[in-house]
Amino acid sequence: MASSRPERAPTYSESLRQRDDAALVALLARRPDLATPSPSTLLSLAARAMNRTSLERALASLDELALHVLESVLVLDSVGTAATAAAVARATGVDRTTVATTLGQLDERALVWSPGPRSAGFRPAPGIAEVLGPHPAGLGPVDAPPGGASAPGGGAPGTRPPGGTRATPDGDLPDDAPPGARAILDALAWGPPVGVAPRSDPAARRATEWLVEHGYLRATDERHVVLPGEVGLALRGGRTHRDVRTTPPVPEVRELPAATVDAESASAGIEAVRLVARLVTLWTEHPPGVLRAGGLGVRDLRRAAVALEVDDPTAAAVVELAAAAGLVADDGDDPPTFAPTLTAEDWLDDDLGDRWATLARGWWRSRRTPWLVGSRDEKGALRAALDPELWRPWVPRLRRSVLDVLALAPGRPLAAADVVAVLRWRTPRAVPPEQAVAGLLREAALLGVTGAGALAPPGRVLVAGDDPASSEPTDLGAAFEAVLPPEVDDLLLQGDLTGIVPGRPSRALERLVEVAADVESRGAATTVRFTAESVLRALDRGATADELLADLASHSRTPVPQPLEYLVRDTARRHGRVRVGTASSYVRAEDPVLLAGIAEDPALRGLGLVLLAPTVLVSSAPAGELQEVLRARGVPSVVEGPDGRVLVAERAGRRDAADGAGSARRGRVGRRTAGRSRTGVVPGSGVRAEEPAGTGEQRFADLVARLRAADARGAEQAGPGRAGEAGNGAARSRGLAAGGGGRTADPGPEGTSDPVAALGLLREAIADGAMVWLEVVGPTGSPDRRRVRPLTLDAGRLRAQDPARDAELTVAVHRIASVTPDAPPR
Repeated sequence: MASSRPERAPTYSESLRQRDDAALVALLARRPDLATPSPSTLLSLAARAMNRTSLERALASLDELALHVLESVLVLDSVGTAATAAAVARATGVDRTTVATTLGQLDERALVWSPGPRSAGFRPAPGIAEVLGPHPAGLGPVDAPPGGASAPGGGAPGTRPPGGTRATPDGDLPDDAPPGARAILDALAWGPPVGVAPRSDPAARRATEWLVEHGYLRATDERHVVLPGEVGLALRGGRTHRDVRTTPPVPEVRELPAATVDAESASAGIEAVRLVARLVTLWTEHPPGVLRAGGLGVRDLRRAAVALEVDDPTAAAVVELAAAAGLVADDGDDPPTFAPTLTAEDWLDDDLGDRWATLARGWWRSRRTPWLVGSRDEKGALRAALDPELWRPWVPRLRRSVLDVLALAPGRPLAAADVVAVLRWRTPRAVPPEQAVAGLLREAALLGVTGAGALAPPGRVLVAGDDPASSEPTDLGAAFEAVLPPEVDDLLLQGDLTGIVPGRPSRALERLVEVAADVESRGAATTVRFTAESVLRALDRGATADELLADLASHSRTPVPQPLEYLVRDTARRHGRVRVGTASSYVRAEDPVLLAGIAEDPALRGLGLVLLAPTVLVSSAPAGELQEVLRARGVPSVVEGPDGRVLVAERAGRRDAADGAGSARRGRVGRRTAGRSRTGVVPGSGVRAEEPAGTGEQRFADLVARLRAADARGAEQAGPGRAGEAGNGAARSRGLAAGGGGRTADPGPEGTSDPVAALGLLREAIADGAMVWLEVVGPTGSPDRRRVRPLTLDAGRLRAQDPARDAELTVAVHRIASVTPDAPPR
């Protein structure tokens, strides 16, 4: 009789809907994928929380302790034991306080839930068993799960293997067990629980057959046997895991002095700023082209490496670092080139600390993968620096994780393998590749975030500045300047045209040395050499011989050596004797007075006329435009070719067109020289990263408020009598007939027709072994309503048992019109 059905137990969806707003906001903060796109109701949110993809993401963020606790909850629930904190503590061997805290974290993520008070125990979220695989904690499937649902290994509900005996709680075997039986059980006890049945060894075959007959093993096919979960748990003495580490493994590495870490960090940071500044200067004068597929060519990368005096991988890292900081970008010209941005001009004038902070922030938010430059992709193509495809969305998260690991061992240099070992404990289901970790460590060392392999104070400030829980402002530039050695303003000039900077040069001395000298060696002191070419660079920047000598004297405690003074004055005397300029056209006439009048005409100043000789004028305007303007001023003129012959009108027109095209090209070059405006950003650099409006917590709070309002509207529409009609679905049928087939996502007690929410209800029924009313659309389009017990949901198909027909049915998910829980009558 219908009235004899037991009252329906609480479900996962109901427990989620009963959470307060703060708990729902915390859930969305822990699992932000649940809020994108925004669900329409709380039932849709619960269904999304049971989705395999969302569960995979949630489990990927769990550490080893949380994952083992979750597996213990799943195992205890499958054998019918209440998964309380005390029971899980006994199963894992971890103290109860730690287990209770971990269970609270899992409950906050909605990976476990409690049908009643928390003291009564937890249950795994629907879908967890499917995600964790067929052998959680290395245990096989149980033979008779609670509720009569099918075991994960297959078989009809409620069936048990043959044999009347079973393992006792301590895992002892009876005296008549054949030799070798205990060894077989011990081999399978701690997993994996699947073994191959022996064929050649008669004794082992007899022992295996005896274990299968007495229910200690279960044959899955002719060749394989599996150890049932409850037997394995008994053999383990009730433990689900042999050894559970509650803290990450910290490698034992010798601690370095703080002064050493600071000095190495400062040296690397200064060098990184110098290399990027040198790259910006180089690309200002000679911007490299952009490949057709995007990225920097191999020759241009090697040319930059030679100019920076580094190897190719370091040059690629410097180029990517400059792009991440927004200092270089594709200028969008035709042909396109990588050129410094307007930001780079201001960056060059900043203090050393601010320049380093700009580079560090750009690197921190970058999604680029410079360590892949020079490798080959799946198609065999060489990966280039600044390649548009050379970015990964997980890089910022991994960078944060790597620096967090370094923070666990202050003052200790950790290798990539050591960091991976810690990350394997932190995220055992998402262990990063060692190549990526090693690449990030090299970048951190290049930038000075680490010193001698250990996290430096500026690196700690960089990590703390990105911590949402930290409300104190952080001055990254000041943190870097705190580890810098004191500045020196002295230049020790030698008689052999060399100079020594005994320490970190001041800003003024650094600019002087960079322009007027060539660096020969770097280290605790910098050795420079003055040459005719280096002095010529200073003169090209607008300095005179007297000004350059005065600058050198202001930084030297001794008079400027005579050889250096001779070099400067001799170079200045020869500087500018020959001058080079740009002209697009010229004007030639035999009458000097006529040309003098043209040159002095105020109306012709826009042509850029320059009188080179009494009978020759040059102009920056194209020849065709110059001819038209002169004729408009009453000066009849003709266009001549390179050989001095007068061009006819048709040829002159073609010449004018060619000159116009050349002028357009020269105009673009001129615009680039005057000031490049960035029109393209390297993908993944994070330069244009836009933050969502409002904080994440506020956004989630607004979403929870909308979900509450949607549930309230659904309850008002349902009315007090709809709950009683949910058992037979009459109200929903009337609604479909009146509404013309429109579906509603409102859950109500009658279930749902929303596809996402319907899948969630099916997963709940599978986990609980519960019955549901399933409305299926047949091949002819007619609906068929049946009361079934869902068994599995996989690959877009539902397998369910129909007790009324004593048969199983398989239904494609897209044919399911609605799912209604089998609620008891009221």
